[in-house]
Amino acid sequence: MQNKYRKEVLKATIFYVIVAFLIVIVICMISIKIGKEKFLMATDLVDMITIDTEKLQEEPIPPVLENFEEETEDENFSVLLNPPDYGVQYATLKIPSIGTDLPIYYGKTLDLLKKGIGHDNDSYFPGEGGSIVLMGHNYGKFLRKLPQAKIGDEIQISTNYGEFTYQIYDTQIVNEYDTDKVPITDKEEILMIYTCWPINNVGYATERYVVYSKVM
Repeated sequence: MQNKYRKEVLKATIFYVIVAFLIVIVICMISIKIGKEKFLMATDLVDMITIDTEKLQEEPIPPVLENFEEETEDENFSVLLNPPDYGVQYATLKIPSIGTDLPIYYGKTLDLLKKGIGHDNDSYFPGEGGSIVLMGHNYGKFLRKLPQAKIGDEIQISTNYGEFTYQIYDTQIVNEYDTDKVPITDKEEILMIYTCWPINNVGYATERYVVYSKVM
């Protein structure tokens, strides 16, 4: 009789131990799940903050044309702060008289010239008061019609920091090595645009057709 009682007690104890163990497992699973959800929520929040921070860091600062005054010579000059990165489109070129409307990229690599007008990175930006040198191919939609532009015609450059209008005052055909015909100087804002010459040339051209214009 006593042995039977002991067996019943042992069975009951085992049962309660198993139940208690199962309850502990369930509680642990619930805790883990809640903790995991909180952990994921916290991770997502960190990711969102990181992404937003990266976006803020990657967002370019817009260019600003700042005017300065020389203390000694009593002259004003302008400098483009936060200029565009090399290879970036920062403006458009329009010559209404010949129907030209093309993007301007800062740089003069062959890849950029396949997309639009190149800006010689050794020259100045519109509005800075120095010479600006632009170039483009002489075929297709590029500068094939450039020789049709006449003296007195307007050239418009729209940038992400302002609008600039120039008037053509001269055109010349120059040798590719005549760099003095496309001078880079800070004395006067002269816009020079050139393309290969002759326009219908096949193969490498050693001459350039240059259009000169000044601020209106």
